[in-house]
Amino acid sequence: MGDSLMAAKTKYRKLKRILIVLFVFIIAFAVYVEIANRNSKNMTYRQKVLKAVYPMWMWFTKLAGKNRKELSGSKQPQVSFYSLKGVLNNGDTLDFNSLKGKKVLLVNTASDCGYTNQYKDLQQLSEENTDKLVVIGFPANDFKEQEKGSDAEIAAFCKANFGVSFPLMQKSSVIKSSAQHPVFQWLTDATKNGWNDKVPSWNFSKYLVDEEGVLINYFDPSISPVSKEVVSAIKK
Repeated sequence: MGDSLMAAKTKYRKLKRILIVLFVFIIAFAVYVEIANRNSKNMTYRQKVLKAVYPMWMWFTKLAGKNRKELSGSKQPQVSFYSLKGVLNNGDTLDFNSLKGKKVLLVNTASDCGYTNQYKDLQQLSEENTDKLVVIGFPANDFKEQEKGSDAEIAAFCKANFGVSFPLMQKSSVIKSSAQHPVFQWLTDATKNGWNDKVPSWNFSKYLVDEEGVLINYFDPSISPVSKEVVSAIKK
């Protein structure tokens, strides 16, 4: 009886220590999340957490080799990239013919994703390469419904939290379906772009088109917009 009581007390003390450590961790993590989001505006707590853990998430995906595929090619497209058009989130039409002479980075984006902090990197990339690069975001709700906002809500969120000034298109679908955006039909069909059939593996997949309208690279979401891979491809 005495041994049983002693064992019970020992288990209780261990459980108590575990609970104390867990409580301290939760408090510390909550404080870290708030510090990491001191300049965030109108974010849900989930969005704040995702933003706070983004550096750790990118470290993990690099270690695990998750979503890190990179493809390259240089075949002339069968359908001209400059024949494409799209509607911006303010209702204006963007004629891709106006993009001649610059590289174009096309990215399917989302506001409620582990990669959402890449909006900041994309803005940085855009600002640092204004003379040679146009970044275009394509908000999409295709992956786990991580972009539920309206076009106006998406624009406000991106501007307030990441300073986004590069073009954002109207929310659309980027995966293979009858509703796939025409630009992503071109990007993911080798009979149109010349060589690539790779569809986005998740939010923040990246397609790079050169100054002549040739698709030259695909980068998976875990390859940062400011990584050496992307930056070197832009500078070529």
